[in-house]
Amino acid sequence: MIHLQVEHLPSGAIPEPVWLWWSGTDATPTQVDLIWQVFLRRFDIEHTVRLFKQTLGWTRPKIRTPEAADRWTWLILAAYTQLRLARPLAADLRRPWEKPNLSDRLTPARVRRDFRHLRPKGLCPAEAPKPSRPGPGRPPGRKNTHPTPRHDVHTVRKTDTTKRRTKKATTPRPHRKG
Repeated sequence: MIHLQVEHLPSGAIPEPVWLWWSGTDATPTQVDLIWQVFLRRFDIEHTVRLFKQTLGWTRPKIRTPEAADRWTWLILAAYTQLRLARPLAADLRRPWEKPNLSDRLTPARVRRDFRHLRPKGLCPAEAPKPSRPGPGRPPGRKNTHPTPRHDVHTVRKTDTTKRRTKKATTPRPHRKG
């Protein structure tokens, strides 16, 4: 067990001790210092994954193949990178209950709120899109000839638990008369 005691917090709150568990028995002071830094880094990683899922929609689409999942993950990472790079350009569009932040301290979620206002500030390397019409699609009344592939999902079941069926009585129950 590693007892971590913080002397002071930037917010001025009273710090409470943190207990960390490590499976090693012979930790040097350098290793102990590394362990609590890794613990703090874990906190950052969890919040980044939460941002990917809730704000950027990492888990929203119903992806059918592992290759598509990889492409979607790379798109989410590209969007996150754009949000980090756009931080100095974004204004702090905060909600009434949020404290104001400097532009270099904005979170990616706050940068995303102002992202649509950033387009006029930046150069656009692409030309204007050409007008087009959507494709014809599948004709009405025709069945889909390429159904969605289904993949078996392995579920673990108990091996010796078989449901025993009880034989139901064939004679009707007598009615109470009363």
